[in-house]
Amino acid sequence: MAAAALEQSGMRIVARNWRTPEAELDLIALAADGTCVFCEVRSRTGEASGDPLETIDARKRARVIRAARLFLASADAPPIIVGATAYRFDAVGVTFFADGRPPRLVHVPAAFEVES
Repeated sequence: MAAAALEQSGMRIVARNWRTPEAELDLIALAADGTCVFCEVRSRTGEASGDPLETIDARKRARVIRAARLFLASADAPPIIVGATAYRFDAVGVTFFADGRPPRLVHVPAAFEVES
């Protein structure tokens, strides 16, 4: 669902669920302007547990940034990603509802940045 939303916004999905023993990336996409987008996807059922995007804390952001660095240094990274014009970290939160309402999807471009 998150991948479809990114594709509808004009991005091309390059990789899904990339994993190593020490890191994981949910979605890696290429935006129309040449930006490589690392996207963290979080979901929750119902609203009682809070917004899924609230779960992307400083520790999780650091893990995603570390995973992105590992991906770019790996043999898995296609040249089009390694040579991207820019890089950013997006977040997608999906809330599912037990009462039959359609899921709510929120895409936050540039949700967080690499701190120097």
